[in-house]
Amino acid sequence: MNTEFRKSLSVILVLMDLAAINFAWLITYLYFLTNEIIQTNNLFYSFAFFVNFIWITLSLAVSLYDEKVVNAFESFIQKTAQVYFFWLTIIILILLYAAELNNISVQLIYFSFFALLGISTNRIFYLGIKKYISQQHDMVNRVLILGFNDTAKKLAKYLEEDGLNTQLMGFVENEENMNELTAYPVYANIENAVNVAKQLNVHEIFSTITPEQNNIIYRLIRDSEEQCMRFKVVPSLSSHVNRDVVIDFIKDLPVLSMRADPLEDVGNRMKKRMFDVFISGLFIIFILTWLIPLVAVLIFLDSRGPVFFTQLRTGLTDNPFFCYKFRTMRVNNESDSKQATKHDSRVTRLGAFLRKTSIDEFPQFFNVFRGEMSLVGPRPHMLKHTSEYSKIVDHYMIRQMLKPGITGWAQVNGLRGEISNPIQIQQRVASDLWYLEHWSIWLDIKIMFLTFFKVFAGDKHAY
Repeated sequence: MNTEFRKSLSVILVLMDLAAINFAWLITYLYFLTNEIIQTNNLFYSFAFFVNFIWITLSLAVSLYDEKVVNAFESFIQKTAQVYFFWLTIIILILLYAAELNNISVQLIYFSFFALLGISTNRIFYLGIKKYISQQHDMVNRVLILGFNDTAKKLAKYLEEDGLNTQLMGFVENEENMNELTAYPVYANIENAVNVAKQLNVHEIFSTITPEQNNIIYRLIRDSEEQCMRFKVVPSLSSHVNRDVVIDFIKDLPVLSMRADPLEDVGNRMKKRMFDVFISGLFIIFILTWLIPLVAVLIFLDSRGPVFFTQLRTGLTDNPFFCYKFRTMRVNNESDSKQATKHDSRVTRLGAFLRKTSIDEFPQFFNVFRGEMSLVGPRPHMLKHTSEYSKIVDHYMIRQMLKPGITGWAQVNGLRGEISNPIQIQQRVASDLWYLEHWSIWLDIKIMFLTFFKVFAGDKHAY
């Protein structure tokens, strides 16, 4: 329902906000240039790139332009205010770091004001679009539902959420089947549905009653089309499957899947792999080439033992692989069976710092480049723990349908560190399955940004 319209609206809002930000920057620059307060300032040229990049990154992090957020105006305003506040804060911090804040503090005030004015104008424009659509007869989709059952009530709820240009006019049901109240009017007699729809000027009829349940539906389909009304049948699958399913088609054959799996598509897997190779390759060349020798010397000075710690972990489709880390513990016999705990006596002084900052995980970029891991995915567990958790947590092994990641949706939501009770692993598995069902390149970028933020902000579970 209105999927393409909502996608288009989200894209338009992104472009409008970026236009507002850049226009604010241009006005500020021209104003101060005219007044000869600044003649040339290279900071203003590079500034344009950074303010756009920071706005886009923060917007992705909080899903500002997500279709559901955009459709709920209050949520859209709240997230806009949140992004604007952090955006301005980061800009100020960058200028402080560059020792330029005192030089352009007046310009920054003007710029932030003009940007806020432009973004606020965009929100008013968005409200105007919603109001305009609601007043245009040919843009409002008036809907009638046949039947009053569990499927019909669920459909009504979904139509309410769709809300942007959908107006539910009510239900049509036989009187003997009505046994509860509803917020919408209920019109009598299924046989009279098309006449009711015509009187209410309905554009679309959804039938939660299938032709197999009531032969009169065939006549209603024909009559509604003769009256230029769309007729759609919403079958209930509860008699076949008693849980949410994803429906796909192989030509004309419907195929039910227990969950969405975007990475089932080879094109999506190729996108994710190319992204992994590109980022891990850059990280290895520009970071690990000098970081590994530095950390190696520090580890050698801190405690005896190897620089790297390698351990068999569970990978894609339950295949084990050697996972690389910087060694953070003294050499011990429990490394393959016992997780690190808070104030763990095995952890070295340097190791505590490496674990706190997650630097100990950096060698896993080699695992990513080799194809054993991904940048984002479920964290790989020790073989012993995989065997244990799979016996106590439902759907645990489904997470192994993904490559393990350096970071993941569970980790950026505070679910990392020691596992001390079954509820913790259940929460992590639930997060991993959510990621599997909602994967996109943008979600990977969002998770990486949130990981980067958490490393600098600190995580109480990192030990």
